[in-house]
Amino acid sequence: MSDLQASQKVMKHYLNALLTDDVVETPIQQAKKQQLNELLAPVSAPVVAPVKAPVIAKPAVVAPVAPVVEQVKVAPAVPAVKAAAPVVKDYRKGRFQALFFTVAGLKVALPLKALGGIHKIMPISSLPGQPEWLKGVMLYREQKINVVDTALWVMPEKYDQGLAEKLNYQYVIMLGNSHWGLACDTLVNTIALEQDEVKWRESEGKRPWLAGLIKQHMCALLDVDALIALLAKGMNSQH
Repeated sequence: MSDLQASQKVMKHYLNALLTDDVVETPIQQAKKQQLNELLAPVSAPVVAPVKAPVIAKPAVVAPVAPVVEQVKVAPAVPAVKAAAPVVKDYRKGRFQALFFTVAGLKVALPLKALGGIHKIMPISSLPGQPEWLKGVMLYREQKINVVDTALWVMPEKYDQGLAEKLNYQYVIMLGNSHWGLACDTLVNTIALEQDEVKWRESEGKRPWLAGLIKQHMCALLDVDALIALLAKGMNSQH
């Protein structure tokens, strides 16, 4: 197997793992889980011998008192409010366009309708007290853009000195109408995709920023709305 094939195989396993939330329990975790189940198990009540009730003398007969009936006002029933139907994104309706770009050798895509623009990267001013993955603020025509170190945000577990040295950020991909932008190395192309060309994320859980995986290109498709929400909360891709 060539180095390129081996690299693609590793990346494919990594991307497939992003769509699953399965966790393999270690023996220690299994033991702790068993101990917890035993602690939470219901305890059977002890058997108590019946106690003979004492004989009580009959009380004197007292004339009944008419009960006082209090008039209670009943509030009118409130009609049930129907839950809002989930919003179906435009790119989940038939054929759609996606922009492909690369970050540290990893190909990433986002729906073209969620693209807010593309800027050539310019000087960035770092901000103190911000998450490590926030490179800083870039000024573009009086617009302040929060530039994300995309490689560090997407795959913090793989980010090391070697990866950092390979980064060559050239562009900033704007996310919708927000002030957030993803730093990227290269712009690949724009491709029209059919629904069945994407392995869609169907269940909620970890990594809500991941809309799915584009099968043929072995690449992650971003859910831009969820991504913006996480960035605004200062969260990384592991949430």
